[in-house]
Amino acid sequence: MRHIVTSILLTLLLSVGGITAAQAQGLPTTTASSAPAEDVVEINPSEMTSEAINAMVARMSDDQVRSVLLDRLDAVAADGTAPEAPQTLVERVSLLWTAFSQPLLDAVRKLPAVIPAQIEAFGNFSAAHGGFGGVLSLFGVTALLLVVGLGVEYAVRTWLIKVRNPQVAEGDTTLREALTFLFKRFLREIFGLVIFYVTVRALGRTILDPQQATFVAPFIGYMIWMPRIAAAFSRFLMAPKRPDLRLVNVNDRWASFIHRHIIGIVVLGGATIFVVQFNVLNGVPAGETRIGFWIDSMVYLYIAYVAWTAREGFADMMRGDDPDRTEFDEAMARAYPYFALIVAGGTWVLVSIIIGLGKVQLLLNGAHYTTMFWLLIAPVIDTGIRGLVRHLVPPMQGEGAVAQEAYVATKRSYVRIGRVIAVGAVLALIARAWNVALFDLFQDRAGIGDNLFSFAMTVIVGYVVYEGVSLYINRRLAAEMTALGMSQEDADNEMGGGGASRLSTVLPLLLVTAQGVIIVIFGLLSIGNLGIDITPLLAGAGIAGLAIGFGAQKLVTDVVSGVFFLVDDAFRVGEYVEIDGTMGAVEKISIRSMQLRHHLGPVHTIPYGEIPKLTNYSRDWVIMKLKFTVPFDTDPNKVKKIFKKIGQEMLVEELYKDDFLQPFKSQGVFDIDDVGMIIRGKFMAKPGKQFMIRKEIYNRVKAAFAENGIDFARREVRVALPEAAKDLPEADKAALTAAAAAAAQQQQEGEGAAAPSKGPD
Repeated sequence: MRHIVTSILLTLLLSVGGITAAQAQGLPTTTASSAPAEDVVEINPSEMTSEAINAMVARMSDDQVRSVLLDRLDAVAADGTAPEAPQTLVERVSLLWTAFSQPLLDAVRKLPAVIPAQIEAFGNFSAAHGGFGGVLSLFGVTALLLVVGLGVEYAVRTWLIKVRNPQVAEGDTTLREALTFLFKRFLREIFGLVIFYVTVRALGRTILDPQQATFVAPFIGYMIWMPRIAAAFSRFLMAPKRPDLRLVNVNDRWASFIHRHIIGIVVLGGATIFVVQFNVLNGVPAGETRIGFWIDSMVYLYIAYVAWTAREGFADMMRGDDPDRTEFDEAMARAYPYFALIVAGGTWVLVSIIIGLGKVQLLLNGAHYTTMFWLLIAPVIDTGIRGLVRHLVPPMQGEGAVAQEAYVATKRSYVRIGRVIAVGAVLALIARAWNVALFDLFQDRAGIGDNLFSFAMTVIVGYVVYEGVSLYINRRLAAEMTALGMSQEDADNEMGGGGASRLSTVLPLLLVTAQGVIIVIFGLLSIGNLGIDITPLLAGAGIAGLAIGFGAQKLVTDVVSGVFFLVDDAFRVGEYVEIDGTMGAVEKISIRSMQLRHHLGPVHTIPYGEIPKLTNYSRDWVIMKLKFTVPFDTDPNKVKKIFKKIGQEMLVEELYKDDFLQPFKSQGVFDIDDVGMIIRGKFMAKPGKQFMIRKEIYNRVKAAFAENGIDFARREVRVALPEAAKDLPEADKAALTAAAAAAAQQQQEGEGAAAPSKGPD
């Protein structure tokens, strides 16, 4: 035991090279509280040899040894404490710039050593495998493994293609047929790769020794296996030789170009990992030549070259063939090549900074390549989402502008939901690539970076819920509006009509309320995920709500009154109502008030709390009574028959038959005045249709009266002359008649001015 303690003490003492003489002399002065003061042992720094330490330990108690050991461990820990993290923004920027520039400068300085180091690595590799003959034999065995693996794979895939999956003839194919064929072909390729892997692995374990496997396994994995998987995915998406099955909107030229270079990029990326591992295994550390840095940089340059060269094809691919694409879709399609350049450059900078910070272990599993892949593929996923939505969205319900607008809005909602889910999935995959535990993130076990990730995921979930609720309510609202069979123009022209359904009146308020609740709930959850305590926010909201409640009693009255009006179904959007002398059609309702559009144009905004009584003229049915004044000698029965005939004719008229609830008919003589008899007719119709029917009835009654020799009674002025005046000249008679007519006209105008004015019908 003492030998072990001695070795530890010697190691610790020798590691503390910067201790002063006074500190060294005071090394054993710290004792346990139970040790007597006279047992203090002193030692000269020059005597710090193994024999001296052994002698010192022999004279020390266990408590003294323990105390000295703890003191030295604390001293070493304090001496090795990491420097303080930069606090100011300038310090942080300076640190990042240093971390970025140092690997670049180091790679430039070591560039001349790349070729000699590679020659050294190959020399060590050759020596480890028995010289040139051994290397040649290893290459031959590797080629044999590839030939056998490819042969077995080809045999299996050929049998599958021939027996199980017949080819699809070229020509017009549906999306279902294209997806079925491409997916089956993709599964065959993946199954073939599995067969290839199993064959090569089993045969390699048989004929390769462990030292040979350290070369062959990475070579086949990074240079053969990974590019072939990339080729399978690219062939599924691009279908370079089958334009009729291609899932993306790109021509044959760019489809083949992109397919080839996707494989090339993966080959170059795999070469980066393989070469670095090859050098390390053969005595050339990664930092000695920085060849991995240069090959990795070539990957980003390759991506930039492909993105810029095929920018036209990428723009067409991102644009898609959806006729309902928005300006955002068009802008994103044009910007994608530049986005790819930014991603490639940004990944290169990120990798350089990570290397400069000494976090190289983060890059060993290719997390930067995974991140770059998902960022580059994200716009392609968006294009796929729009293509799928175009085929999977429910068909348009009904016809007309309202149904078309609802259909397009539904498509956009599905696209937005798909985009947000895709963003969440991409973030999760990137986090997994960097070994971030998602479960720990949601358990609040990590720092600010993880809090930001939790915040983003909560926002994404909240947005999906927001869009889902909005989509459901809007679809129900569109279905209700379409079921009315009336365009907005017709609704405006038919003031006082039946209006919307009860559900279509309540749904807009329900939508606003649901959206507000979702925003508040997920907003608070998101803030909480940032590590901010939301309890003061809730308390402040409660106090503010109490203050608003005391100061806005009228507002509360309006809201509560509106709720009860809606529960009672007192009015609906589009109905014609009268409120305390104010008339108009209900144009808009909110939580606090309603807007009435008068038939002459003005809009009245009325709070619910100020409605003493509401009269609805558009509920269920309306009776219209029409008055006709005819001379005293007119036969009422004849007029009755005319009215009945007109009513029967209009019941079979295509334009009016669906609007009648009861036909037009006569009610007989209603009154008699000094002009003639007043005969009244009536009909029952749907609300809002009565004015159009009334106009047509007036036209038909006028035509029928003229056909049957019936005149409308009109006011006449009769002048009675005495017997003596009968012998007057005609000119005098005419003058008397004119004077009497003027007097009657003046009297009639006076009566009209005295009568109260009436509003429009």
